[in-house]
Amino acid sequence: MQNKLVVVALLVIVAVGFFLVQQYLNGDAQETDEVAVMAPGSFAVRPVEHASFLLEFGGVTIANDPVGDTSAYQLNGTVPVLILLTDIHPDHLSVETLSSMTGASTTLIAPQAVFDELTTELQEQTVVMGNGDVHSVAGVSIEAIPMYNLPETEDAFHTKGRGNGYLLEQAETRIYIAGDTADIPEMRNLDDIDVAFIPMNLPYTMDVETAADAVLDFAPSVVYPYHFRGTDGLADISEFKRIVLEGNPGIEVIELDWYPGN
Repeated sequence: MQNKLVVVALLVIVAVGFFLVQQYLNGDAQETDEVAVMAPGSFAVRPVEHASFLLEFGGVTIANDPVGDTSAYQLNGTVPVLILLTDIHPDHLSVETLSSMTGASTTLIAPQAVFDELTTELQEQTVVMGNGDVHSVAGVSIEAIPMYNLPETEDAFHTKGRGNGYLLEQAETRIYIAGDTADIPEMRNLDDIDVAFIPMNLPYTMDVETAADAVLDFAPSVVYPYHFRGTDGLADISEFKRIVLEGNPGIEVIELDWYPGN
């Protein structure tokens, strides 16, 4: 009888955990403070806006390019374990937001150009990474991937070496956050990517067709279109999804609400 009760209790825990993860993935976590304890390599995404989001990666809470209201980055009253910073532009970097949401145990990852913009207090918690560098925080491997515009010019919005995309890995799950990048060979040459966050907004990154073609080339299992507000408004994510699925139905394109109110 006791063994049966233990089995039932475990099944309930698993069911609740699965339900909470689904809430998170479906965006319902924006209205709840409950986040499931996740197995290594599992993930869930909470979009905030544009390039800013929270990633729960196997129990490690990661904030990417947090800007704006810090309440959007609160999970059960905790602070992120890891904050990834890709570039110096204000849609990716807010020192005020960082100062309000960085806890004593938080590690920031940033390129040198971003580090130079931080306060002394934030710099003390920051690991500087250049393109190609590898570091590890809380069991998550982090590789800095180049992100830049094509053609390469000195007056480009994003010059090679200034900013970082990031490749995260835990328990053989590989997550690629592209950052502000064009259709660069370093992206197309990636292998075994489980999840990719891909931008598409001219004139800052790529157009929809180019982004879709690049995705079809390196073939991640799951793609999150993000960072798709350009000078002419929001990119046509439905068209991006159509092109990708037509070229490879095995790639899952997940559309989330990156621009609340639009």
